[in-house]
Amino acid sequence: MAGKISNTPATYTPSPTSQNKKRPSTVTGSDWVRPDGRGLHQCRPAFLRTGAVNSASGSAYAEFGNTKVIVSVFGPRESKKAMMYSDIGRLNCNVSYTSFATPIRGQASEGKDLSSMLHKALEGAIILESFPKTTVDVFALVLESGGSDLPVVISCASLALSDAGIRLYDIVASVSMSCLGKNLVIDPVSEEESYQDGSLMITCMPSRNEVTQMTVTGEWSTPKIHEAMQLCLDACWKLGKIMRSCLKEAVSAPEE
Repeated sequence: MAGKISNTPATYTPSPTSQNKKRPSTVTGSDWVRPDGRGLHQCRPAFLRTGAVNSASGSAYAEFGNTKVIVSVFGPRESKKAMMYSDIGRLNCNVSYTSFATPIRGQASEGKDLSSMLHKALEGAIILESFPKTTVDVFALVLESGGSDLPVVISCASLALSDAGIRLYDIVASVSMSCLGKNLVIDPVSEEESYQDGSLMITCMPSRNEVTQMTVTGEWSTPKIHEAMQLCLDACWKLGKIMRSCLKEAVSAPEE
C-alpha cells in the first residue's frame, strides 16, 4: 500500500528513555527474539467483535495479544443548550483503565491524555454534519494493558461507532511501532515499550488512504521514520480488512 499524509497533525514529545527499564544487551542483535516470539514486523493476532454491550447504541470488543479493550458508544443524543444552534454534532471521548489492567495498581495513569488523543484520531473520520445539535459519547475501557493500548482503543472505538450506525468517511485503524536500537518492532508489547528508544503511532482511514493522526516520540533518523511509517500504513491497511470482515459478519449473522 502506498501511503500518503495530507494535513496530518503530528505530535512530538521528548523521548521517554529516562524512565525506561534497562534494555537487554541482546535486543539490537540479529538473533534477538521478541518476548512473544513474533517477527519484528509481525502484528499480534487480532480478535474483534461488535455488540459487546447490549445497553449501548453500539459497542465493540478487541483483543490483541494480552491487550483487551471494550468500547461503548451512546448517542446521538440531545446536546446541551450551548450546542442547540450548532450545525454539526459533538464527539466526546473517555478512556479509562480497570484497577486490574496493569500488574501494579495505579500504573495506568494516562487516561486523560489518551482521551484527547482518541478524540483527535476519530474526529476527522466522523461525518459530524450527520447529527447536528446532538452528541455522541465514546467510552473506552482497557480491561488488560498488554502494550500498544491506544492503537487498540482507537481501532476498537471505530468498530463501536460503526456498530452504532454513526456515519463515517471510513473506518479508522491504528498501529504503533517501537524503535529498539537498529530494530523496528511493530505492535509492541508492554515489555518492548518499557525500553524503547522511540515510538511512532499512525492512525488512518485505509480506504481513503488518509492519516488522521501521527504521534512520534524520541529521536528518529529520516530513513528510519519513513520506513516505520510505511510499515505502519501497510499494517493499518491489513487491519482495516479484518475490521471490515468483522462488520460484515455482524450484519450477516442471524438474530437470536
